[in-house]
Amino acid sequence: MIRVIVVDDQQVVREGLEALLGLVDDVEVVATAANGQEVLDKLDGVDVVLMDLRMPVMDGVEATRHITAHHPGTAVIVLTTYADDESIVSALQAGARGYLTKDAGRKEIAAAIRSAAAGHSTFDATVSERLVAALTAPPKPVDGLTARETEVLGLIGAGLSNQEIAGRLFIGEATVKTHINNAFAKIGARNRAEAVRYALRHGLTSTT
Repeated sequence: MIRVIVVDDQQVVREGLEALLGLVDDVEVVATAANGQEVLDKLDGVDVVLMDLRMPVMDGVEATRHITAHHPGTAVIVLTTYADDESIVSALQAGARGYLTKDAGRKEIAAAIRSAAAGHSTFDATVSERLVAALTAPPKPVDGLTARETEVLGLIGAGLSNQEIAGRLFIGEATVKTHINNAFAKIGARNRAEAVRYALRHGLTSTT
C-alpha cells in the first residue's frame, strides 16, 4: 500500500479526496492536514503527500521545501487550483515531484501517486503545456553539458517521457537514455525530479 496524506485548508476538499482515494486499491490515506505546519508532525512512514499550495499558517511551497529537506523518502505532489508559472516554478523548485490541478480525476491522481512513490515526476496536461511554452529560447550549455544534453534536460523539465523526447528530437530512445545518463552525471542528478528542478533553476530551454 502507498501511504498518503492529504493537505488542504478546505475540509470538504480533504474529505472528498480521502473518499476518492479510498476507492483506489493500492493507496491508503493515513491522515489529513489543514495546513503545511500541521502535516509536518504526521510524516512518519508516509510515502506521498498531496499538497495544496495556498493555505494559512504555512503554505504548500514552504511545507514542500521542509519535507524535501528533512524527509527525502516522502514525495510531494501539488494538487491545487493554480496553474500560473510562478506557482508551478515555486513548487518544483521547493522539491515537488508532481503538479496537478484540481480538475484531475481519480485515475489521474492515483497514477501520479504511484509515479511519485516510484521516484518519477508527473505533471498534468495544463502544467506540461505551460512548461513547454516556457522552453522557447536557444539552449544555454552549463556545467559542461553539450547542446543536445541541455536540450534533453529542458524537455525532461517540461515533463516529457523518454519516448516523447525521442519523437520530438527524431532520435532513438537508446540515444535519449545515453544523453540523460551523461547529463545526470554532469549535473549530479540522481533522478528525473532532481533533473526537473535543475532545468528550472538554470532556465534550460529548447528550440524543439
